[in-house]
Amino acid sequence: MARPAQSMTGAPELPADVLNQDCPSRSVLRHLTDRWTPMIVTVLADGRRARFTELRRTIQGVSPKVLTETLRSMERDGLVARQVTASIPPRVDYWLTELGASTVAPLAELRRWAEANVGVIEQNRQRYDESLDGE
Repeated sequence: MARPAQSMTGAPELPADVLNQDCPSRSVLRHLTDRWTPMIVTVLADGRRARFTELRRTIQGVSPKVLTETLRSMERDGLVARQVTASIPPRVDYWLTELGASTVAPLAELRRWAEANVGVIEQNRQRYDESLDGE
């Protein structure tokens, strides 16, 4: 008979269930699908390093504060790594870790789906909004 996995504390670990409000996998999914994480992954997907200014310039519309917060969250989760080079101004490079690189394919597929279906979704939104105007 299979026994449940044990956490680092030795307590039995339940299987991950994103639908369970107490499951940590829910916050992982939320971080991966927030507004900016998929775009940062897209920029870093080819294995290169990018500077903060390059990320900000490439990802249109993100503020420096939000980009900093997102990168810190991704670093905390182990998805990105950074290296500070002493210079004036300091140079900071970011790249995907092995774990972060494992998100490239699923997030790329989601991005392709969004780009392929944006026209249909916009038509549906317009049709819906017009139906509300008639009420």
